[in-house]
Amino acid sequence: MLRFALVAFVLGTAGVHGLPAVPSAWVSVLGGMVVSGACGVWGRLLQRRRQSGRAAVLFAVAACAAGAGLALTRIDLRLQDGLSPARENVPLELDYLVASLSTATATGQRFEATVPDPPAGVPGQVQLSWRGPAAQVVPGERWRGTVALKRPHGNLNPHGFDYEAYLFERGIRATGSVRGRPARLADDPRVSFDVAVQRVRHVCRAALRQALEGKRYGAVLAALAMGDQAGVDQHDWETFNRTGITHLVSISGLHVTMLAALAGWAVLQAWKRCSWGGIRLSERHPAQVAAAGAALAVAWLYCLLAGWGVPARRTFFMLAVVAGAAAWRVPVSGSRVLALAAALVCALDPWAPLAAGFWLSFGAVALLILCGGGRWRQRDESAPVPVWSARMAASVREGARAQAALTVGLLPALALLFQQVSLVSPLANAAAIPVVSLVVTPLALAALALCLIPGLAQVGAVAAAIAHAVFEGLMVPLQWLAETRLAAVSLAAPPWPLFALALAGVVWALQPRGLPGRWLGLVLLVPMLAYRPMRPAPGEWRLALLDVGQGTAIVVETARATLLYDTGPPYGEKADAGERVVWPYLRARGIRRLEHVVVSHADADHAGGLRSVLAALPVERVHASYDLAPGDIGPAAFSRCAAGQRWTVDGVAFEFLHPHSPQGEVPPRQRNAHSCVLRVRGAHHAALLTGDIGAAEEAGLAAVEDLAADVVAVPHHGSRGSSSPALVDAARASHAVAQAGYLNRYRHPHPDAEQRWRRAGAMFHRTDRHGALVFTSRAAGLRVERERETRRRYWHTAP
Repeated sequence: MLRFALVAFVLGTAGVHGLPAVPSAWVSVLGGMVVSGACGVWGRLLQRRRQSGRAAVLFAVAACAAGAGLALTRIDLRLQDGLSPARENVPLELDYLVASLSTATATGQRFEATVPDPPAGVPGQVQLSWRGPAAQVVPGERWRGTVALKRPHGNLNPHGFDYEAYLFERGIRATGSVRGRPARLADDPRVSFDVAVQRVRHVCRAALRQALEGKRYGAVLAALAMGDQAGVDQHDWETFNRTGITHLVSISGLHVTMLAALAGWAVLQAWKRCSWGGIRLSERHPAQVAAAGAALAVAWLYCLLAGWGVPARRTFFMLAVVAGAAAWRVPVSGSRVLALAAALVCALDPWAPLAAGFWLSFGAVALLILCGGGRWRQRDESAPVPVWSARMAASVREGARAQAALTVGLLPALALLFQQVSLVSPLANAAAIPVVSLVVTPLALAALALCLIPGLAQVGAVAAAIAHAVFEGLMVPLQWLAETRLAAVSLAAPPWPLFALALAGVVWALQPRGLPGRWLGLVLLVPMLAYRPMRPAPGEWRLALLDVGQGTAIVVETARATLLYDTGPPYGEKADAGERVVWPYLRARGIRRLEHVVVSHADADHAGGLRSVLAALPVERVHASYDLAPGDIGPAAFSRCAAGQRWTVDGVAFEFLHPHSPQGEVPPRQRNAHSCVLRVRGAHHAALLTGDIGAAEEAGLAAVEDLAADVVAVPHHGSRGSSSPALVDAARASHAVAQAGYLNRYRHPHPDAEQRWRRAGAMFHRTDRHGALVFTSRAAGLRVERERETRRRYWHTAP
């Protein structure tokens, strides 16, 4: 009964995060108290009448209401601490305290800060970016300077990462940039416990970086030792994801448990052998209780060093429950420990369920408990102790069984969250888990400890070098596995019914031995694995204008083919929209090849993601308004786009309307004018994709016979000099879409351009306000979906 109530509490906490809006705090408190109290009293009465089944249901409802009420109350309080729209993008003179480790970016550094005495309309927790070669800020430092803040905002695409949810979960209620030269006022690392912890982490990171300076995988060792993953190279993350060992490259529950177990064992042995006043300590106080307390204390300190993430919190609370049960000699099962740990995490941090790691972390432990029969395994003291070879063989069998259970059990969640499953994960984990957990991580921790002790920095550097050499050797086979053709399989994002069916099949298949037909549960995975999203019928099309910030990326689907128009902008030196937005969207849609890629012109906001797209999936033909070398596009065929080029696929006609003179090199200042303009005509509707052409080019298009289009991607992101009356009148569009970044420095789209389309009768959409736009052309009509409306959540910035 307790387990059901605890799980209901977690589900109640998680369920409120699907709401588009939340009630006020007092309504949440009152509603939660009334429902929870009434169901609790009613359940108690039924329990006295020995109606335990109905009582368990009512207790679960009471716990669910309590979890929802508590979460809603804290959500409303956090929402009230937001940035006023009147303060947005306005220079403000603020005092702020650095409250986190700084993260290096392509242009400077980024860090979290608290505003001690925020003025009206300014939140107390913000994230700031400092551009330029400024000195690294340190947690505990107080600064004063000019900052420009904006409400939390991120690109929002179907099945894409929700950056605003990430910020809300961390309590960041505004983001901004430091302007000019701020003044350092003071250094107070003891201002709060959280800041003091971050200062300790800063000192540890600095010492470890010095020992690992110049090492290829130095950032990975820092992540293993103290959970600082900011410096890990993107290529390494791809290797970890494709081999399924991402969970190891962090402070995982296994590492925390191992360190706590080592500390507990050391205290247990010392407690048994030490005495005080002629009396052994074990006679004064049980050695097991002292060992449990020491293990819990070490686990807590290590979790703080790791940044107190969800996996660390889950492990700590599980150890706390086990330690408490050992101290009070209360028998407890693994499932109860897990349920209580999850409820504690949600009670202290109701936003934890927003993170995918919450579900993966608790789900993995639940699978191990289910696979192990639901109880902590205890050795039979009366049974003979097997020889070391038999123990080793048994350990290998148990490890293989556990890894197989995790691989199969987490498959539905990985398909839903990431649309990618590693096929080499069991083999990679079999090699990586013992090496990373038993060798690399202990050596990295030893190096960190030695580097902090005066006079032992050189010894710490040696330990760090050994750890790096071992990990570098491990990466050789892992990289080979990652580069194999079938290392990972991409899956289309499954709908919820198929996910639920697959999850039920996994639970059934992992039931204890002896249950007849349990392996038939794996058959329920087949619908999810074989699922492919519905494609348009012949003569129809599906047009997705993705939210990539200040840039363009448009995906056109027909019955059997896919065209990509522009690839979005770069995001710094190591990331771009092709990798972060376009490829995840195509993968979620089950698209594994592109028949055509059109790059309208060479500006970075349109061509910045081309390399990533070409590296992610095969492309048959690339069209562009400028020359691309064969080495830039690989085996794909290339052609310069020119007016008059046309082809038909699945009853949908594609035609370039511009430029008219594609030959020769295009001067940088004329790139916009030479943009490839593509018209898409189906059996029922037409779309016009215009690139960055200006008013002169629009006038030439307006002379084209029958330029009418139902959907128009407005030229040049809606700049003031584009969307001329001639084009607007000739297009006669029902929908006009401007792909622009939130509060971009160009102020796109301009109100004048927007008004011209509105006066002509078009519905005007903006990706910065509405997220990705998906248009579906059918015989029944043209359907439009705006991502910020279909996926509306209470934390999203209002349009």
